[in-house]
Amino acid sequence: MPVHNADIARIFDEIADILEIEGENPFRIRAYRNAALNVREYGRDLGSLVAADEDLTRLPGIGKDLAAKIEEIVTTGECAALKRLHKRVPEAVTELLDIPGLGPKRVRALYHELDIHSREQLARACRTGAVRALSGFGAKTEQRILQALEAHTSETRRFKRAIAEQYADGLVAWLKRGPGVESVAVAGSYRRARETVGDLDILVTARDGAAVMAHFLEYDEIREAVSHGETRSTVYLKSGIQVDLRVVEAAAFGAALHYFTGSKAHNIAVRRLGQREGLKINEYGVFRGKRRIAGRTEKEVYASVDLPWIPPELRENNGEIEAARQKALPKLVQREDLRGDLHCHTRASDGHNSIREMAEAAHAAGLEYLAITDHTQHLRVAHGLDSTRLLKQMEEIDALNEKLKGITLLKGAEVDILDDGGLDLPDDLLARLDVVIAAVHSNFNLPRAKQTRRILRALDNPRVHILAHPSGRLIGEREPMDLDIPRILRHARKVGVVMELNASPDRLDLTDVYCRVARDEGVRVAINSDAHSVDQFANLRFGIDQARRGWLESDDVVNTGRLKKLRAALKR
Repeated sequence: MPVHNADIARIFDEIADILEIEGENPFRIRAYRNAALNVREYGRDLGSLVAADEDLTRLPGIGKDLAAKIEEIVTTGECAALKRLHKRVPEAVTELLDIPGLGPKRVRALYHELDIHSREQLARACRTGAVRALSGFGAKTEQRILQALEAHTSETRRFKRAIAEQYADGLVAWLKRGPGVESVAVAGSYRRARETVGDLDILVTARDGAAVMAHFLEYDEIREAVSHGETRSTVYLKSGIQVDLRVVEAAAFGAALHYFTGSKAHNIAVRRLGQREGLKINEYGVFRGKRRIAGRTEKEVYASVDLPWIPPELRENNGEIEAARQKALPKLVQREDLRGDLHCHTRASDGHNSIREMAEAAHAAGLEYLAITDHTQHLRVAHGLDSTRLLKQMEEIDALNEKLKGITLLKGAEVDILDDGGLDLPDDLLARLDVVIAAVHSNFNLPRAKQTRRILRALDNPRVHILAHPSGRLIGEREPMDLDIPRILRHARKVGVVMELNASPDRLDLTDVYCRVARDEGVRVAINSDAHSVDQFANLRFGIDQARRGWLESDDVVNTGRLKKLRAALKR
């Protein structure tokens, strides 16, 4: 069975979870956490590197021990070290860490003091008041845990799109090798570029549906077949992702692709337009009476109701149909529009590569300029730069610009916003930088008014050019800060600060909703990779997807311009 980077990362994260629950050495725990992060976002498939006998210790954060574990996981699908740990801590115990409000220390207390092994046991202990009696919990914490447990049971598991992509790509490649397969497309929320995906809807055109389904069910990664027919099957992969496969005739492929891409609200709106014209629109085509008049392509479906083709990212029934009728759809930004990246890290702080290596990788990714924006001194866990180290880095960048060809480096920093809204480096030093990104990395739980004032004050500093990952969220891990984002956007327009759309698959911050608000408010956006290693410039495509969902055009994005135009745009 093929092993994906996400599978390896999941094992490393679980090892780190158990080590934390057991109170092991924090440096060892951090090594596994960093390895999981680097592996998950690595731009190449590690299975292919193992097959080619490449040196895995060249990967960021991977030493000999972790390299050997990667080879073991790829070769056997298992990890002996994790099996040994599970003899001491059951797998269900680590799943408790998924519950908001439960960190390793609390899970350790629940496990060792109350012998809690599962969510069900934890819920019972909360209802009987046993949890509040533990040191470090209390009645309010107990109630929050119970509420989180109840909410968790009603939620469908969703996967970050970057993770779902790894499984979708492998499955599509397998299906394309099926007997008589003509075309394969992934529809659903995946095609609409939603930041998380609940399942994968896949459409296939082929002459023999039964043969395609038989081929599909031979896929090594299938854990369970829920249903199986000649034209439709539903399975669960071993990763937990549900896959719905449908075989459709070529004459109806466009109609089926439109229908199963959604969203439901968008489809209903299109069907209503059809009904006004006496048409019936469904997954089988566009019908006038019993005669199918369109459906081979999506363009035909839209044309039947006098609309141009609408990009999948916009199909949320949020004004796109009205815009299409008025011939006012946005010309959405594309990856090739980006000329630069204004946020990346090197090994000077918490990155994994040198400045030169990052510059060469950015050039290889088609970029013309790159801002080096390492963390600053307040973020000690990331080895942030103080004034002396930043000045030295600026000299290094100047020297490299004399040697590099095809790309220009900009001097920058990701500067911490302190609790009072001040910045953690002096203004006279910041004034010497080409790009100053201000960011919150601490005290995410301040009250709404105080948190908003904190950021507004930072934006008032004329040295600040960009507000990084504005809400501070980590998808599925940390909720966004309680902020008045519309007020922040209006203030950013007033003072001339750019909002970042952080393209890291864990962040995608700004959200699509606030990208559109920024556009409407006249606030420029920077789509940045936040790359911590040379392979992470590939993440820019996820930022583009998010920007397209937010209706952004090339002119709305500040780093689509050439360097001279960028410098002018960043002037306060």
